[in-house]
Order: sequence, then structure tokens, then C-alpha cells
Amino acid sequence: MSAHTTESSGRIWRRPVPLIGDATSSAERDDDITGWAFDDATRAALDRVIGARRDIRRYRPDDVADELVRAVIGAGHGGPSVGQSQPWRFLVVRDRRTRERAALMADRERLRQAAGLTPDRRSRLLDLQLEGIREAPLGLVVACDRRTPASGVLGRNTFHDADLWSCAAAIENMWLTARAAGLGMGWVTLMRPAELAGLLHLPAGVETLGWLCLGWPDERPPLPGLERRAWSHKLPLDEVIMADRWPENAPRPPVSGLPGAAPSPETAPPAPVSGPDPSSPLWSELAAPDQRRVVAARDRADDLLTPPGSLGRLDQALDRTVAVTGEEVTAGTLVLVAADHPIVEHGVSAFDQSVTREVMDAAAAGRAVGVVTAVAAGLDTILVDAGVAGEPLAGVEQLRPAGPRGDLVNAPAMTGGDTARLIAAGRELGRRAAAGGLVALGEIGVANTTVASALASALTGISPERAVGIGAGSDAAMLDHKAEVLRAVFRRVDPQALRTDPARTLAEVGGPEFAVLAGVTIGAAEAGAIVVLDGLATSVAALAAVEVTPAVQPYLVAGQVSREFAHRAVLTELGLEPLLDLRLRAGEGVGASLAAQSLLTGLAVRRGAGRTR
Repeated sequence: MSAHTTESSGRIWRRPVPLIGDATSSAERDDDITGWAFDDATRAALDRVIGARRDIRRYRPDDVADELVRAVIGAGHGGPSVGQSQPWRFLVVRDRRTRERAALMADRERLRQAAGLTPDRRSRLLDLQLEGIREAPLGLVVACDRRTPASGVLGRNTFHDADLWSCAAAIENMWLTARAAGLGMGWVTLMRPAELAGLLHLPAGVETLGWLCLGWPDERPPLPGLERRAWSHKLPLDEVIMADRWPENAPRPPVSGLPGAAPSPETAPPAPVSGPDPSSPLWSELAAPDQRRVVAARDRADDLLTPPGSLGRLDQALDRTVAVTGEEVTAGTLVLVAADHPIVEHGVSAFDQSVTREVMDAAAAGRAVGVVTAVAAGLDTILVDAGVAGEPLAGVEQLRPAGPRGDLVNAPAMTGGDTARLIAAGRELGRRAAAGGLVALGEIGVANTTVASALASALTGISPERAVGIGAGSDAAMLDHKAEVLRAVFRRVDPQALRTDPARTLAEVGGPEFAVLAGVTIGAAEAGAIVVLDGLATSVAALAAVEVTPAVQPYLVAGQVSREFAHRAVLTELGLEPLLDLRLRAGEGVGASLAAQSLLTGLAVRRGAGRTR
């Protein structure tokens, strides 16, 4: 390697500073983590404005200049919006008749609401002035245009109402800007949304967030109005802060600060997410990589004499790898596990079960595709016989189940005791393999695509029809048959019950190599190694581990995505983006070895490329 490209030469190149975007470097951000803060005076002013925001109900008749109205709306337009969707639309209402009709709506609703209260509370409500629609010189209505499908907006596919929250954030920006300018603003929701939408001629799919009054205030309240009238009080900050999760005995908030109010209708709480089960053989005390190491890995990448992220998905995988192992890793090991499966008797494979033994023989001789690929990638290999018919092979580790093996349709794949023992043996194997650097996973086994599909269906919830894969040499008729076999499997055992217990899932609808691979995944992560996954079988084994010990996930790299639909579903559950997409169907760890080779090359780039500090 030429001297000018090595870090050892001592030369530091000048950092390319972008002319657009963020001009700061990781070094600058590391040297002064508070460097983005405003000065004390600005922050104090912001605190004063937030603390002085009030819901104004009384207004002077003086008009508000157009440039001030535009400044207030501009603050709303500068607010945060989900997926940069900017769903807000601002209606400036000066028309007298429209404002009168809106005020009438509010008066009616005020009386409707009062009618449902106790006499004392009804009187107190009617004594309050709750809107200033007639008094304020103008009204502002923030409408949310929801006509774009939620799935088309980044961030709304899961939280569909995030567009409404964006509009609420815009209103807060407007409110604070108005207050800083000495203007008063009041938010009125005492009208029926459909009636207000009709008044403003809003099209279907556009919703209002109520009516905002804007004008010069004819009151300057030192406290919020409802608090001043003893309608409610501000809760202490410590009463609204919770640690990690909702306390079991947390008190309900007061309805209005006064007795006699009808509670809100009961709604069923969401089902709590089950915590990890320390008794599971898949349980580990493993912790995710320290956040300082994660940030340091990104910082090192930013120092390279190339735009950050220029290697795309490889850069992301390298950041993850460096956070776990550092940059000095130069090798790795392919752990290749093989097993036969009794489910083959149901005709789910185009090959005879003896092929498993043939491929394992070739692997032991160093001639199987997976082993040859691993050697070419600079990886060592560990071969494991987890239940292949025939005499033990020389140089192959034996981790076979001791108890009975079932065909999944009529009986479990193996006993719970065998499952726990194989997971434990796999963990030890994973720790041992981690000493060699990266740990790549591979498998051999006729019919194990069907077994992997059963596991994927149980662990992700996808239907048997979507879970089955074409496998090696199958056709459309075979796909239909596989789906029927999986339906038979799940008539014997409830997939919903399996999803809450991944170790039981491995025992009921898995197989010995899946238990070993799940253990290898955990053990390698515990030893501080990156685990490179191959196809569906290795990924679903890793998913079983992650479901019980989520901290395993940051130690995983999805080496590739295969042609099986279920593989993509499993990678989604793992939260991993595949490094390669070569439409492989080889198995045997071929994809994991190719991905590991890319990682090792990328680490060499990280070590050898010129740096800016």
C-alpha cells in the first residue's frame, strides 16, 4: 500500500467542507457537545414567552396588520410535520357573517355541554367566557389535509394521527409567536367539527382543529384563565413524569379539578408487551453496545476522506460492526449446521433426504459450495452435525438431539429438553467462534425451508400461504402442498400460543439446527462478535433469540435477502436491512460468507483510507 494512503504516514488531509447542509464535523461536535445551544439570554427569553402564553378571550377592536398575521402563520408553517408532509392549511377569516355563525356554534355547544353537568358546575361553566370569536378582529382556522393515504407519508403508517399532531405543533408555534409580539390568541373547540367544516366549505378528508381567535388582548392575565377562576390547577411537574413504563397504580387525572364530573368512558388498555422470560434457554443478560462506542464508530467514519455514508448500506453495516468489534477484525468463521427433518415424509421437498448427507460429506471434504465460498472470503469453517443420518463424519462436531424427532404435523420437532440442550451447546459454540472475528451462519438440510416457513409463520404472524417458499427445485403445485402441510401443523398447535414462547416454538415446529443456530447467535453476541445472517433459516433462528433477548439485535448483520417472501418478513421483524440482494437460493451460508467478505473489505478501507484528523 502506498504511504500516502495509510494512517501510519501521519499525514492528515483537509476535511472537505460541504457548501450546503451541515458544515460541522464529528470532531467539532465531539469537542463541544453544547455548541448548538443558543445563548443564555435567548433561552431565558424563550422560557419567558412559554411561561407567559395565555388563552385570551377578550380583545380590543383594533385591527392586526397583515404583516403580523403573516408572521404568526409563518411560524406555524415552520413547525415540525410528520414525514415533512406539511398537512396544515391556514384559513384567515375576517368575514363578519362567517365569524358570527362560528360564534353561534360555540354558544350552542357551550349550553349543550353545560346541560350535562351538575347544577353547581353548570353555573360555573356558564359564568366563564370561553371564546372571543365575536370580539377578536379575525379568526384563524388550522385545517389538516388528510387526503394523502397514511401509508404514503413517512411516519404515519403506524401513527395515523401524526398529521393532526403536526398541525397542533404548528398552532403552538403560532401561539408563542403571537405572544412574543404582544398579540393574544385563544383556541376554541366549542363547536362540532362537521358543522365548522361545513361553514368553511372544507372538502371531504380535510379536518379542522378548531378556531383560533387572534387580536390585541383586552386582558393581560398573570395566570391561565381557568386556573385563575379555580376551575383547575397546574399539576406539579413530578406528577406527570414517569420512569420507563406506566406505573400499575398511577392515579387517574382529575376531570376538571372539581368533584361531580362524569369520568370519560372506559377504554380497554392495550395488551402489555411481555417482558423477557429469564427462565427461557434463549434468555441472556446481554446488553446492547455502549452508546459511546456507537457514536465513536460514526465519528471515525466521518473522519474519512470521503462524503459520510458514501458506501451506502455497507457503511451502515460497518458502523454497526465497528461499534461492536472495532476496526481491527480481519477474519471470521462460518458456522455451518446440518440436520435431517422428518417432515420430508410429507413430500415437501423436490429432493430425497439423502441429499443432506451428500452435501455434508462434500462440506467435510472442503468441496461444498458454502465451504468453498467461505474459504474464498477468508473465513474458517466449523461444521456441525445436528442430526444427519449415517455415521459421524470426521472433523464434524456432533450436536444431535437425544430424544424423539417428530414430523411437526403429528408430533413436535423435538423435546423441550433437547431444545434447551442444543441452544446451550450452540451458545458455547458461538462464544468459541467469536474468537476468530466475524461469525457467519449457514445451514444444510433437505426440507428445512418448510420448517423455516413454519417458524416464520409462528414468530411473525404471516399466514402459511405467505410463509411457504419455493425452495430448491419446487414448483407451484409444491407451494400449494407446502401450505396445506403448514395448515396441518397449525391445526395441531396454536401459532398464537407459540409466538409468546420462542423456545417452545423451536421445539414444536423447528428442528435441531435451528436451536443450535439460535444458541450460536446469542453466544457470539455475548462474546462481542458480529453475527452475519444468511437466508431464511438462519434469520428465523436469530429472530427466536431476539424475541427473548432484544439486545442481540444490534450484534446482527443481515447478509442478504433471499427470494422467499417469508425472509423479508423475518428481516422486518428483526429490524434489519439486508446488505446484499442477489436472489440467492444456495443456502449453506453462501450469502453470509459473501456479506462477511464485504464487511472485511470495508473494515480494511476504514483502516487504510486517508483521514481528515
